[in-house]
Amino acid sequence: MTEKLLGPLRTRPWPERWLTRVLGAALSGAAYLLCLPWDLRNRPGATGSITETTSVTVLGAVLLGVVLLLLAAYLGRRDALAWPLLLVAGPPAALMYISFHSHPEPPDAAVWPLTWAFFTLVVAAGVLIATAVARRYRAADWASSSGSGDSGDSGDSGDSWDSSDEALSLARWW
Repeated sequence: MTEKLLGPLRTRPWPERWLTRVLGAALSGAAYLLCLPWDLRNRPGATGSITETTSVTVLGAVLLGVVLLLLAAYLGRRDALAWPLLLVAGPPAALMYISFHSHPEPPDAAVWPLTWAFFTLVVAAGVLIATAVARRYRAADWASSSGSGDSGDSGDSGDSWDSSDEALSLARWW
């Protein structure tokens, strides 16, 4: 069961691979919809007030960040480098774009394109960092499980296998 949940997706049958990927994208989009309000525009704090407040709560933003990082780490451990970026960062970026675009502001105050670009880059960078960290642990785990059965040597051959596997993995996906 652990192999099925934590093993590489490239060894799984294609329906299971794509179901996992679609489920990851759906969870990413659902987390965004549950943690952030649909209308992200600032609004007056009280009637007639000149100070504005946001409808986004700190708890919602932190919860969204934690869910997206965990999802990126899980998919990054199991799949190629580009998939977590598309599956985890893509749906929130698309939903944020649709949310900003569906609530037009006057032309002189339309800062939503910059806001969208900034937060899309922040989410994408977080996903890539979580994916890279998860891939580092993946290489170590798979090297120890595969390297111990392949040779009768001590741990030295496992370490060289780990570095060459990482180099092959990076060369293949870049």
